[in-house]
Amino acid sequence: MSLKKIDVAKFKARLEEMKRQMTQLVRGAAEEVKSSEESKGYSQHQADEGTDDFNRTISLEVTNKEFSILRQIDRALEKIEEGSYGKCDITGDEIPLPRLEAVPYATMTVKAQEKFEKGLL
Repeated sequence: MSLKKIDVAKFKARLEEMKRQMTQLVRGAAEEVKSSEESKGYSQHQADEGTDDFNRTISLEVTNKEFSILRQIDRALEKIEEGSYGKCDITGDEIPLPRLEAVPYATMTVKAQEKFEKGLL
């Protein structure tokens, strides 16, 4: 069962909105990390610096995760332009509609995603 054009258009609008929001989050987190690095002074206690470093590390990890999702969103938008949205990048099988509704940037079936994450592909 291929996706209808109206469904693809809805997914495209949703993906574009997700991209806009994710881009703002990534920019905000990056600015936060930069500004906390610039405001670091010599008067702080070592424990405070340790806490700041920990918070910066957490912010960077969150930013990396968000950046990864942003790349997946871009790939899904590319697939829409190519006319292959809803097809698994690995197997070519159709991605079930419930999966796309839950994760509109999914580019693999659940089975292919599991194998990919386990390093089997």
